[in-house]
Amino acid sequence: MANAPTKKAEQATHQAIDQTRNFAEKAADKTKEAAGTVAERAKEAASTIADKARDVTSSLTTSVTEGASNLASTASHKADDAVAATGSGMQTLADTLRKNTPDEGMLGTASNKVADTLESGGKYLQEQGLSGMADDLSAMIKRYPIGAMLVGVGIGYILARATSRS
Repeated sequence: MANAPTKKAEQATHQAIDQTRNFAEKAADKTKEAAGTVAERAKEAASTIADKARDVTSSLTTSVTEGASNLASTASHKADDAVAATGSGMQTLADTLRKNTPDEGMLGTASNKVADTLESGGKYLQEQGLSGMADDLSAMIKRYPIGAMLVGVGIGYILARATSRS
């Protein structure tokens, strides 16, 4: 009879060990499933974050490009407006010069020539703007390359002399 309680204890122990083993195996399976699910979700989250980062970068690049383009366009328009205003001012100065100087004599002839030059220069600035001036300068340099080079050297010499005295 002393064997019977020992056998029952052994059976209970083996049963407890089997239940514990089954529980551990089930827990391990559940842990593997959870780990796989977490890893899958982490991959999806990383992919989503990468996609969002690409979208934001693309959006920022587009915004910066458009902003720079708008800024350049605005600066160009302001420069053209300033050139047109200068041309208008030259024409006004020509009119003022004609009104306030004599019409005859050497002084009258000289003032009329200056007024005519101011007026034609003012019209040119208003009509052509900066782009027209750049095109004309480019054409002039192509037509007279040696003269343009000599003018450039002369301007460089004058600027060098002016800055070395300062």
